[in-house]
Amino acid sequence: MKHPYITRKKGICGGKPIIVGTRIKVSQIAIEYERLGWTPDQIIQAHPHLTLAHVHDALSYYYENAEEINADIRAGEQLAEELRKLYPRSALEEKRRGSQNLHE
Repeated sequence: MKHPYITRKKGICGGKPIIVGTRIKVSQIAIEYERLGWTPDQIIQAHPHLTLAHVHDALSYYYENAEEINADIRAGEQLAEELRKLYPRSALEEKRRGSQNLHE
């Protein structure tokens, strides 16, 4: 099946499938729909430059390539977890903590 709104470009988002004319990865749309439970209309509210055709094509591409996209999502989650272990507190959190200590 052809996906007119999905492309891959070397050097953009690591060559992962994205919505044409954007840097929004298919995996991001899949997460918003599957994990966050957003409707296509809510996805469009979050990304007003997208159309329903974009979102539905991204979801269609996702379901046809779920194994690949889910592997990409898992890899991103693993990277985030590794970074949390390396950098347990963000600079912003440290700044907030410092500010709270001043008020106590």
